[in-house]
This record gives sequence, C-alpha cells and structure tokens, in this order.
Amino acid sequence: MGKPLKNERYDYLKLVIEVLPNKPGVYQYFDKNGNYLYIGKARDLKKRVSSYFTRSNKDNYKMKVLVSKIASIKHIVVSTESDALLLENNLVKKHQPRYNVMLKDDKTFPWICIKNERFPRVFYTRNLIQDGSVYYGPYTSVVMVKTLIELIRQLYPLRTCKLNLDREHIESGKYKVCLEYHMGNCKAPCINMIKQEDYNEYIKQVHQILKGNIRQVSMQLKKLMKIYSAEYRFEDAQLIKSKIEILDKYRSKSTIVNQRINNLDVFSIVEEENFAFVNYLKIVSGAIVQAHTVELKKKLDETNVDLLSLAIIDIRQKIKSDAREIIVPLRIELPLGNIRFVVPVKGDKKHLLELSERNAKHYQLERKKKAAQSKTENKTARVLETMKKDLRLKVPPKHIECFDNSNLQGTDPVAACVVFRDAKPSKKEYRHYHVKTVRGPDDFASMEEIIFRRYRRLLDENQALPQLVVIDGGKGQLNAAVKSLEKLNLHGKMAIIGVAKRLEELYYPGDKVPLYIDKNSETLKIIQQLRNEAHRFGIAFHREVRSRSMINSELDSIKGIGEQTKQRLLLHFNSVDGIRNAGFESLKEIIGLGKATILINYFKKNNG
Repeated sequence: MGKPLKNERYDYLKLVIEVLPNKPGVYQYFDKNGNYLYIGKARDLKKRVSSYFTRSNKDNYKMKVLVSKIASIKHIVVSTESDALLLENNLVKKHQPRYNVMLKDDKTFPWICIKNERFPRVFYTRNLIQDGSVYYGPYTSVVMVKTLIELIRQLYPLRTCKLNLDREHIESGKYKVCLEYHMGNCKAPCINMIKQEDYNEYIKQVHQILKGNIRQVSMQLKKLMKIYSAEYRFEDAQLIKSKIEILDKYRSKSTIVNQRINNLDVFSIVEEENFAFVNYLKIVSGAIVQAHTVELKKKLDETNVDLLSLAIIDIRQKIKSDAREIIVPLRIELPLGNIRFVVPVKGDKKHLLELSERNAKHYQLERKKKAAQSKTENKTARVLETMKKDLRLKVPPKHIECFDNSNLQGTDPVAACVVFRDAKPSKKEYRHYHVKTVRGPDDFASMEEIIFRRYRRLLDENQALPQLVVIDGGKGQLNAAVKSLEKLNLHGKMAIIGVAKRLEELYYPGDKVPLYIDKNSETLKIIQQLRNEAHRFGIAFHREVRSRSMINSELDSIKGIGEQTKQRLLLHFNSVDGIRNAGFESLKEIIGLGKATILINYFKKNNG
C-alpha cells in the first residue's frame, strides 16, 4: 500500500484492505458519519481498492479529496464480474453516493403498458407499477406513443375499460356491452363474446409490434389470410388484408436502414466539461423502435469509456434489452456475456451511430437552452423580489405600466403608456393617447384623463390590472392619477408611485416625504428604463402628431391645392419645408405652371 499518512484512520483502512478477497465484487466507501461516498465494482476487490491508496493523486484533486474522506470500507463478494456490474448499478441508483456519476433521467417519460390481468388492456402511462405488467419504453416522444397505441387499436379489438374480468365476475352476468362494442372497437370479453385464447393471441402480436417485430406479425397475418381465403371466408380475409396494409404502411414510414439489421442497440456519447449525454437507439428490422437520452454529471473526472459503460448498463437494464450486438463510438469492454461491441467505420451501422450522435447533440443543445432560460427566469424573479422590497409592495411587480405626458406650449397634447412584464418591455402592449378633454398646457388634468381612460377600458374588457403604476412626474401628477383611480374604485388595488425629475425621489399617495433609493440599485435601473421608454415613446408620437398638424394646416389652407396635389408634393419633397425651399421650376415640373405659381405666391406672402 505504499506509505500514506500515518494516522489511526489510515492504519484502520490498511487492515481492512489487507483482508479483502481477490474476488469480483462491489466495494463501498463511507465517511465518518456513515454516509455513502462512493460505490464501485471490481474484478479483484483487493487490487482495486488498494489502488486508491497507492497511486499518485497529485493531478486528480477530486480523487484526493475522496480518499481523504474515507472512514470505512465495506464490500460484497459476487460470483462474476457481470454480477458486480449489475449490483453496482442498482446500489448507486438506490443510495446515490456523493462521488458517483449521477445519471439524470426523467422518470415521467411515457411507457406503453400491457396490464397483468385477464384480457389485458394496452395503454400508455408515466407510472411504472411492479405488479407483473409488461412495460415498453421509455419513449421520448408522446406522439410516438400515441401513434403506436392508435396502430394497435386499429389492428386489434382490445378492451379499454377497467372492469374486473375474472371468470366469476363474467359468468355472474353483471356486465353489459358498452358503446365500444357497438362501434366494433371491442369484442366484449365482459360477456364472453371472445375466447381468452383468441384475445391472448392479439396480445401476443401486440408484444411483437412493441418489440419492433412488425414483419413477423405481418407474416403471421398473411398466413391467416390465406387460410381464410381457402375456407371461402372472404370477408375475414379482407379484414386481415386491411390490417396487413396498415402494418406495412407504418413499417415503411419507420424504416430508416436496411431491414436486415435486426435487434441492435446503438449508443453514442457527447461530452462537455462537467456533463456527458448518452443517446440510445433500439433498432429492429431497420426501424427505430425506441430512442432515449440520459444526462450524466461527472464527479471524479471519469473517462468517456466509464460514462458510456454506466449508461449502457443502466439503459439496457431499464428497457430489458436482449440485443446481442451493441454499436458504440469507441472501444469498450463490459462483462455482459455473449454480447458483441462494434465500432463501425462505414455503412448502415455507421449511419445509425451518426444519427444517435445527432440526437445526443440535440439533447445537449436543448439542455443549454433550458439552463439559459432557467437562469433568466431566476434573475427575473430576483429582480422582481428586490423591487417588491425596495418599493414596499405587497407582491412582486410582474406587470408594470408607466405614463408620460407630452406637449409643446400646450399644442397637440398626447400621452404614452409603456408596459413592462417580468422587468422587460412588452412593446406590443404600448399605447398612445390623444388628450381629448383638456384645453391648454395642463399636465395634471391630462394625466387624470389618461389614467381614467386606460383603466376604465381594462375594467370594461375584463383585463388584468398591473401590480404597479409609475407616473412620470411629481406629487401633482401623482395626485391627479390617484383621483382617477378613486373614481374607478381602484385606489389601493394596485400600487402607484410618482417619479420626480431627480430620479431617486419616489412619491407615494398621501406621503409628503419621498422615498430615496440607492442610485446603483436594480430597482432604480428598471424605473429609469420605464421612464426613458415612456418619454421616448411619447415624444416620437408627439412629433408625428405635430408633423401631421403642420402639414394639414399649411397645405390645406392654400386655395387651389387639392388632396392629390398635396400627396404628389409630399411624396416628392418629403415635407412642407422641402416644398417651401423648392424652386419654381421644380414645382412646375411636378404640379404644373398654374399650381406652382399659386404655391410660390403663397410662400412669398406668408414668409414676407
């Protein structure tokens, strides 16, 4: 064992290792509190465990940490290395030691269940119950599961009810046929309309379909069709023929490689710094009948061979694969009996491996997208929680609306409402408003009108109200907005604040003293963004209104210049100023001598 640190722990471990047998088995490391640290398999327990304490761990910090925490060692001797492999996998899943690779799997994937009962039902489920039922899966696509279920129901009149069809219940005559029987979807085993052996033959063929042996089922049906034809049972023969066509159509859609490639497992691996992704494809008669991807979190700088080996054992055990050939991207040795590992270099098997790798990479990409989305969601939740705290709100302000008035010396008063959801602009919900009832430059009255119109409409349309309303202005505009909320009986149902010119000063209704917020806070940054957006949006709209107003008042007031002439002029010169600055010859070329003369005389008179 070399010369490790001399202390009681190492002396104790040395004694434990010395009595370990040179036999296959599973070893288990525990910390000082009796918690599992690591579970491993070994062809030779003594050699394998000793290696942790004799090899140099200078370049493997994680291994060094693991060894430093080992307080006790237990072992289980088994007959073969293969047994050790399976036992290790089961123990790791049960105890989930800290330093073992964690295989992350979604236990809610759908499975197809053939229920362990008299006259079995076939249905899809996400719950695996250890009651003797047979489960096929897991399937990564619900669409694939539903397609298979639909195919089975087209082929076989199986029951879908949950009745107890024990012999005594059926013979008691307590059941009656249901609509499924009348529609031809069920043979009514509940009233003994089908023999159990005939029903079980259907189930036997369902097993073959779910295993991917569609060609075998098709061949059986063809033999049956010939028998019916020979017996002049042409209607029965035609029914069997239609089932064969359904099967052949399904098989032609699902076949991706040579049909002679039968009962094959394909595994690929995609690696990144702390994770690896292993994809599995089950190939039967050239078709993919199962596909699955698992995520593995590294703990001790495991190699791709280690990670792939773990995934192969786990997935094959889970889906009860009986394939004798496994396609892999790299050389691998596992004590799995009479199973051949193949690393293809060309042909159909290489094509299948590349397809599996694409699936693994797609899973990896989707995981990164979800991780990024989750990170964004977490950040958003944190920002909203900070705003709730800083602004003394009852709930996080997921929905915020900010208002700003805009006018120039009292002309063309307008207002803008911008909407933020989850602290981000929701530009499709921005709204412009023309101030209709106010004459002259009265920002307070304008704000009162706009707030009333906005929230009366939301109430009328039964739309959700914001958690926070921000008014771009001081106490005067805030009080005006509150008046409208009181008229609508909304005051107190949503928070409202006023933002003074000095951004860090926030005003609340009925509070003379403003709330001061740290200039570097995220809350203030969101409020600043809200106000800037409202200001930008309002100014842009006001300029547009003023521009239209100027065009209308200037050109519409000139006698002899009609709508079509005005449009031609604006299309060519872009603005009234462009028309005013154009020379006589340019105008004459666009609208003719007479109208050009009218324009020149008008501009001379008004500019003079």
